[in-house]
Amino acid sequence: MSLQEIKTRITAAEAAADRPTGSVTLIAVSKVQPNARVAAVLDEGQRCFGENRVQEALGKWPDFAQTYSGLDLHLIGPLQSNKTRQAMELFNAIHTLDRPKLAKSIARLAQELGHCPDLFIQVNTGAEPQKAGILPEEADGFVADCRGLHLPVKGLMCIPPVAEVAADHFTQLAEMAARNGLAGLSMGMSGDFEQAIAHGATHVRVGSAIFGARAYDEQA
Repeated sequence: MSLQEIKTRITAAEAAADRPTGSVTLIAVSKVQPNARVAAVLDEGQRCFGENRVQEALGKWPDFAQTYSGLDLHLIGPLQSNKTRQAMELFNAIHTLDRPKLAKSIARLAQELGHCPDLFIQVNTGAEPQKAGILPEEADGFVADCRGLHLPVKGLMCIPPVAEVAADHFTQLAEMAARNGLAGLSMGMSGDFEQAIAHGATHVRVGSAIFGARAYDEQA
C-alpha cells in the first residue's frame, strides 16, 4: 500500500470521528527496513519515523539527516538504561517510558543535556507478563511521579494483546489519559489504526502497510 493511500485513510478516519484533518500524526515505522525503502518514503515527503532500537537508528538517521531536513524521529521500542543518553540525543520523542528507574535517568540527563524529548508513558493495558509497560492500576501514580521530576510527558502509549479486541484497550488508554490531563495517545498500528483514530489516537505507528514485509535478503 502506498504512503498516500495510508494518509488518505487517516484523513477519512479523522473525518469519520469528527476530528480535524491533520490531528493524527503518522509515524512510519522504519525498523529493520532497507535504507533504499526508507529513502523512497522520505522522497515522498514523509518526515516522521519510528524506530525500535537505538543502535539501528544511530546507524541510519545521522546520514539521512544530511540529505533530508525536518526529520521527526520517535523511539517506539524498549529503551535500555545504558542507551538513554544516545536516545535523548537522537530522538524527538520516546514512546516507551515504562519504569521509575528510566524516568529518573531521563530526568538526570535532561538537566545535563539541557533538553528532553517528548515522552509517552507505555501502559501494559493487557497486563501481559512478557510485555513492558506500567500496569494500568499504577499508571496514575507514575504520571504524577514523572511530573514531579519535571519530565515532558505528552501522553500514553499501548500495544493491545493480539488475541483481544483492540478497541477495548484503546478506550481504556483514552480514559486513562483524560483522567490525567494528557492529550497524546500513541496507539494503533497497520491493522487497526483507523479504530485507534476513532478512539482518539494522536499518533499511529504504521510499518508493514507502508513498507511491506521486511525482505531480509535485500541490501541496506
